[in-house]
Amino acid sequence: MKTICNSVQLIGNLGRDPEIKSFEGGKKMAKVTMATSDHYKNAKGEWITETQWHNLVAWGKEAEILEKLTKKGSELTIKGRLTTKTYEDKEGVKRYFTEIVIQEIHLPPKAKGEESPSPASSVK
Repeated sequence: MKTICNSVQLIGNLGRDPEIKSFEGGKKMAKVTMATSDHYKNAKGEWITETQWHNLVAWGKEAEILEKLTKKGSELTIKGRLTTKTYEDKEGVKRYFTEIVIQEIHLPPKAKGEESPSPASSVK
């Protein structure tokens, strides 16, 4: 029987600076949002842009890369897996929350004259 893989790859821009939390033993977690956009022509021939927002979470090395090398607006490519969590809101209604757990981060090369990212900016 084949194994089904839960894998997501996104290229987009961060919607805010990463929110970093540090835990005992030095382990870090980062939470951030990413916008991805699709562009297409509608029936009238007008260009339409649809933007989707994604909740991302990173642990360990990936969290450190987000903390040190990214900020709101940064472009990056991520690979990860989808996770869905449930919780009850104040009214007792069950809610669902989907996020992507980052497993790899790739930053684009910097333009000439800009500060280049460290070699750790591409993690596998």
